[in-house]
Amino acid sequence: MTVPLPTDTTRWRCTLCGNLTRFDVTRASKVVEYVHLDLAGEPTVEEREVLSETVESVRCRWCNAVDQVELVDRPDAAS
Repeated sequence: MTVPLPTDTTRWRCTLCGNLTRFDVTRASKVVEYVHLDLAGEPTVEEREVLSETVESVRCRWCNAVDQVELVDRPDAAS
């Protein structure tokens, strides 16, 4: 089940406990990275391009409910 991402005018809210601020998010990403290895062999990612990203699940940090989030309007969203 994919979870819709919040936008500039919406945010997540746990439907069970009402949490608006703390979530564990599991994402699946496909990325291209430019990795630079120094002479000792230590890697550093210098560029990262996200080709696709999907939120697979969201868990509420307050009540541990999984995938019980809804999108609600932000209170400061422009009407």
